[in-house]
Amino acid sequence: MKTDETTLEATVAQLAPAVDIEALRKIIDDAGTTLARVDIEGIADLGLPKELPILIDRKTGKAVSVKALIEEYRTHPVRKSGTANVQTLQSFIDLVDRHKTGNSVIFADTDWRKPSLTAVIDYHDLEDKARADNGKHRIHYAFPLSEEWKAWIAQDGVTMNQSEFAEWIENHLPDLSSPDTAEDEDFKERFGLKVAWPNQMVALSRGLQVNVSSRVKNNVVLQSGEGEITWDEEHKDAAGNKISVPGLFILSIPPFFMGETTRIPVRLRYRVSAGSVVWTFKLYRPDVYVTQQIERDLLTASTATELPAYCGKPEMAGGVTG
Repeated sequence: MKTDETTLEATVAQLAPAVDIEALRKIIDDAGTTLARVDIEGIADLGLPKELPILIDRKTGKAVSVKALIEEYRTHPVRKSGTANVQTLQSFIDLVDRHKTGNSVIFADTDWRKPSLTAVIDYHDLEDKARADNGKHRIHYAFPLSEEWKAWIAQDGVTMNQSEFAEWIENHLPDLSSPDTAEDEDFKERFGLKVAWPNQMVALSRGLQVNVSSRVKNNVVLQSGEGEITWDEEHKDAAGNKISVPGLFILSIPPFFMGETTRIPVRLRYRVSAGSVVWTFKLYRPDVYVTQQIERDLLTASTATELPAYCGKPEMAGGVTG
């Protein structure tokens, strides 16, 4: 340790040019202390400066840090820290590109109910693997859910009467998609059910509306995997008041706000009770399809930013909010 009162002005001026030297000297003299410099150049590679200014109590010999005093005069932070929360994948990519360094990485939390991407800008040194960094500067994308996704998830498994279900189909027809050949064959083999096209769902909806006040006369399951409902009333449609009910339809919506669309099979179920029909639908394994979308978005972000990407969470706390 070195003590040198003659270098007081130079030391403090170097650390904080705006400090009132004479006022500081008076404080030191009145307190009976000496401003000293601790030379730690030998361990400065551990994230420390080469010298540390401290106050030495002349009576007790106790050392006191002057860091808090000097920090009052700082005009900008010593390093970047904090978490920026973005609302779209493209904003995440653009902001990461703006701040990234050679050590930055991206982590993905693939929990399908609350997924996220987090870029740690100041991650550990890539070249010197023994050298740690703070991991405090981050960019976070919490995959905000789309309105379409929230609507379908909220209605998943909810029972509806004939009128309610017909209205649901009419209101959400834009969310439906035609199956391609591979999907049609795959779903038939996997579920043994016929996959509906959007126009067939329209026909089903209108047929249900025509027969809304009718009682069910007969209900059978055809060999094709369709159901067939017959109503015992004077209302007639083109099929002679018989309506075919597909077992599956394809939902094509973005799970995330302004994100890419995901195709999810939906099982259509109904039961007859006291001459009436009760309807429900169930999204098939939304966790799998949403996780696949998260992985695709992670790959998109990694490719666009040219940063390594991992599924998981960083080992250091980062104060992610939002």
